Amino acid sequence: MRQIFGYAAILTFAVLAWGAQSTAPARKTPAKTAVHKTPAKGTGTHTVATKTGKKGVPAKRPVAAWRNRQLSPTPERYKQIQEALASKGYLRAEDATGTWNQTSIDALKRFQAEQKIESTGKINSLSLIALGLGPKREAVVKPPAPPPVQDALPGR
Repeated sequence: MRQIFGYAAILTFAVLAWGAQSTAPARKTPAKTAVHKTPAKGTGTHTVATKTGKKGVPAKRPVAAWRNRQLSPTPERYKQIQEALASKGYLRAEDATGTWNQTSIDALKRFQAEQKIESTGKINSLSLIALGLGPKREAVVKPPAPPPVQDALPGR
């Protein structure tokens, strides 16, 4: 019981501290624009204007998180996709080389059109799932149902 009251007290103080921070007037320094000369490829230098924060330090630019970048498939993955297209008759088996080319794009477009998926020729999750190359999940085996319970009282 003491632990519950202790946790409640800590939570109350945290909420009060957070509320005091959010209602305090914020002191903001105006952002300044600094001009930096950086070398450009093959042209000497070019000028870039950037916002600066406190003490003239350039503001940090947001960096894309690792999940925001789409990586290109490996040649092995391309070959898997091409083999799946070949097994379904959309691509010749000898064209499954692991190199994604126009023949592969055309085969994927035909497959997508027949599956009623937007036929862009680009590899997407719907196409991979339709080819049987989507996420792999273990089959969930349901436990056997318990036997029905019979009434304990006779005559009912």
